[in-house]
Amino acid sequence: MIARETYLDNLIRFRDKHLIKVVTGIRRCGKSTLFELYQDFLRGDGVAEEQIIAINLEEGEYDEIADYRQLYALVARRIIPGKKMYIFLDEVQRVAEFQRCVDSLYVKKDCDVYITGSNAYLLSGELATLLSGRYVEIKMLPLSFKEYVSNFPENSNLERLYADYTQNSAFPYALEIPNPKDRRQYLQGIFDTIILKDIIARKKFPDTAMLKSVVRFLFDNVGNLCSTKSIADTMTSAGRKITVHTVESYLSALTECFIFYAVGRYDVKGKQHLKTGEKYYAADIGLRYALLGSKQMDIGRVLENVVYLELLRRGYEVYIGKVGSTEVDFVALSADGEEYYQVAYTVIDADGATLRRELAPLEAINDHNQKFLLTMDNTPPASHNGIKQLNALDWLLK
Repeated sequence: MIARETYLDNLIRFRDKHLIKVVTGIRRCGKSTLFELYQDFLRGDGVAEEQIIAINLEEGEYDEIADYRQLYALVARRIIPGKKMYIFLDEVQRVAEFQRCVDSLYVKKDCDVYITGSNAYLLSGELATLLSGRYVEIKMLPLSFKEYVSNFPENSNLERLYADYTQNSAFPYALEIPNPKDRRQYLQGIFDTIILKDIIARKKFPDTAMLKSVVRFLFDNVGNLCSTKSIADTMTSAGRKITVHTVESYLSALTECFIFYAVGRYDVKGKQHLKTGEKYYAADIGLRYALLGSKQMDIGRVLENVVYLELLRRGYEVYIGKVGSTEVDFVALSADGEEYYQVAYTVIDADGATLRRELAPLEAINDHNQKFLLTMDNTPPASHNGIKQLNALDWLLK
């Protein structure tokens, strides 16, 4: 079991704080395992077994839990008066109006409440206003490259590990399935569950095949600017007529269940968010290979996807940067300010033209924030007029 230290540290830091701890993320990214790791920590810190109430609502024994009243009654029966109770509700969005149950537990004395969900809808909608100001969200992703590497302490070939990481999947359990055919079947199962349970069952979309076509389009265009109109036009010209409104509904559902992340554009000079033009990045590139097979993809865009997810893990708010008529791959915003990232698989060529092209958007930014160029080139770290060029794998592992 890989220790998800960053996420575990977050739970430990918020322990016994009067806040509901909400862990969100794509299915099978490790939310349930994180709860198990944290519960082991609590036991090691002196918490008795009867003080831990852990309910995974995807387990068959809880199928009869139809609404929040039944869930609350189930938990309340196990609460010990006068004892500090740690309550874990996994995949709680399966219960109708679950927020009412969670809010009732939150207001009880000596209850520390933790919940997970595989859909952003968990924290949206009218009922979610019950929890407004009462929770902290911990956004979970599949394994980082650093976490993935930690599973192979005997292998020092980082380039090989990176190739395996992007092709074999970053979902934790995929590591337990060495056979490529079996692993692809496992990933296909994750995808089908997301489509059928998290989208079709909730949104009542009538055309599953059309939704899957949009998914394949997005996987095939990771890191490219995609408008709803361009997607609709492309699919219609390929013989799959679809309206812009339908595409919008599909994109919203796909980002709500965390299979894709929509990244908006940011005017670096004007310091403002732009309403037009988005890129989409996948929660797991290995899922793309499982669905589209060995179809080639620009390795530079794969690296871009990996870097984007890592910036999210490190707590940044991430945008595509518009710099005049040029574009910088990522503007990373935090409480400490802005950082700029340009990502290229390689900048080595005969005349240095590639390096100049990749540096140009960063050089056009006239402020003193840190600027980085990340590549897979095995060259020592360098500085180009203050722009730090780093090996991407070293940066991912730091």
